[in-house]
Amino acid sequence: MKTAYITHPTSQRHEMGEHHPECPDRVAAVADRLLMRGVLDLMDQFEAPRATLEQVGRAHDTRYLLELQALSPAEGYVAVDPDTSMNPHTFAAALHAAGAAVLATELVLGQGYSRAFCNVRPPGHHAGRSAASGFCFFNNAAVGIRHALDVMGLERVALIDFDVHHGNGSEEIFAGDERVLMVSTFQTRLYPFSGDEPTGPNLCNVPLKPYSEGDALRAAVTERWLPALQAFSPQMIFVSAGFDAHREDDMSHLMWRDDDYAWVSRQIVSFADSWCEGRIVSTLEGGYHLGALARCAELHVRALIGLD
Repeated sequence: MKTAYITHPTSQRHEMGEHHPECPDRVAAVADRLLMRGVLDLMDQFEAPRATLEQVGRAHDTRYLLELQALSPAEGYVAVDPDTSMNPHTFAAALHAAGAAVLATELVLGQGYSRAFCNVRPPGHHAGRSAASGFCFFNNAAVGIRHALDVMGLERVALIDFDVHHGNGSEEIFAGDERVLMVSTFQTRLYPFSGDEPTGPNLCNVPLKPYSEGDALRAAVTERWLPALQAFSPQMIFVSAGFDAHREDDMSHLMWRDDDYAWVSRQIVSFADSWCEGRIVSTLEGGYHLGALARCAELHVRALIGLD
């Protein structure tokens, strides 16, 4: 299975202060694990381009993009919310993270690749049309999806989000867009304290109770996600891949294990193979325990490649 790996050095230059959980080591931990385990040897590696403002503007308001660019500091930090700040490299890193999703989309739709994994940061699924929040500036998956629909000519795209936090930015961008089906799981009553009541008919949100184990994930996938996906019949799958529902991650209270991430990744691949020519673009979202993040990202990527 021809699979692309996309990243960029700016992913490790953006940082939000000492001890911030969304740190440069996240990308490094995933890259090091894939390298040590020989997985990178089985992928074609690409450097993410810098997304244009036109590409990002398909998912975000132009005024927001210009305001964020103007806010970028020459030194030090500028806060955009209590948990999210910019350093001098943030704006470039965010453009390259969005650019990774654009490149991945083009590789999968026009250059002979079946899958692509974007190991980039900042993450994206909390970024709405006109606001940065929750460590996110541009909604990387949304930028890729809009590129697939508006530029590459697809008619139906599905977004699968298994981060422990609800992808409120993605929901805001896509609610009511009949070209997009979004299916997700997340811990209820956790930041951003939304998602229990979906805001559009094209959203299949499955909130999970705190301390739920992997059986709750599996029920959500088999009983809710897969029927919705089959009815929608997407031409391509995008994945907002968050690894912070792991029992070792103290950012949440879900109790997933490594094999739960392997299982859900295999389910996504199996569906894509059956319904949309295997087309998958996956982009990194959360995951703050470096060991669990690296192990589970490896399992996810192995599934994308078709290993094990």
